[in-house]
Amino acid sequence: MKTHSTTFFVNNKEYTLDIPVHRTLLQVLRDDLSMTDVKYGCGAGECGACTVLVDGDRPILSCLTLAVLMNGRKITTVAGLEKEGELHPVQEAFVEEGAIQCGYCTPGMVLKSVSILEKNPSPTEKDIRRGLEGNICRCTGYEKIVKAVQRASIALAASSPVKQKEGGKV
Repeated sequence: MKTHSTTFFVNNKEYTLDIPVHRTLLQVLRDDLSMTDVKYGCGAGECGACTVLVDGDRPILSCLTLAVLMNGRKITTVAGLEKEGELHPVQEAFVEEGAIQCGYCTPGMVLKSVSILEKNPSPTEKDIRRGLEGNICRCTGYEKIVKAVQRASIALAASSPVKQKEGGKV
């Protein structure tokens, strides 16, 4: 079986692995690195449960991505959003809005929401819904997820150093 030495960073930790060239990033993250916060949903790129961020804010479907293609890249799973014991504002908003039911889609939804807000800090409801396309939730009906993204947008704007400086708090 052909392998390729691949070095990448997951949640700011460096890994160098000899990876069979046919293995997906999802398989490597879950099976080799025990990162079960990345979910296996459909294995066909239809549900978004396996979403991870690459190089900061680009969501990809890890079930469709060959792991060897991630050489030199920075990958963030939902566990990597936490900083110094504090949840990311998007994670907090999901909890506060009750946007989590069974929780299976949550990691992918949270990461896709982070990506949306990185690209557009003040999205409309339509922008949010469009940005979440491809991520399926069978429990919530999406209303609470949209509200969570809106709440996170407000929280992130309030904590922005630029906004604080404009408000005279810095």
